[in-house]
Amino acid sequence: MRINLASVLVDDQDRALAFYTDVLGFVKKTEIPMGEFRWLTVVSPEDPDGTELVLEPDAHPAAAPFKAALVADGIPFTSFAVADVKAEFERLRALGVRFVQEPAAMGPVTTAVFDDTCGNLIQIAG
Repeated sequence: MRINLASVLVDDQDRALAFYTDVLGFVKKTEIPMGEFRWLTVVSPEDPDGTELVLEPDAHPAAAPFKAALVADGIPFTSFAVADVKAEFERLRALGVRFVQEPAAMGPVTTAVFDDTCGNLIQIAG
């Protein structure tokens, strides 16, 4: 068994696609129209056949309160691995990304947390 897909709930698929590709550096893998929304995935350019991240519409009534509660408590929705958290923090901050936690040592890893502009906090760790 292996992880094939992971999702992040987004409030705007177009804005999410722009942020996750143009800013974070992921690459669009799949875009299939599905009524009002799309089946929209991105992958790491380092592993184009690896785990896909679904930019999942947050249209379900439970999504908004769930996301708001996580953000209010400062809890990241998911985490992405990076080789150098401090360097990635500087790169993203220079692109205008808003961080709610600057790089901090957390035992054997360093983490930082940013706002993905689509209603989520996302952690980077390395």
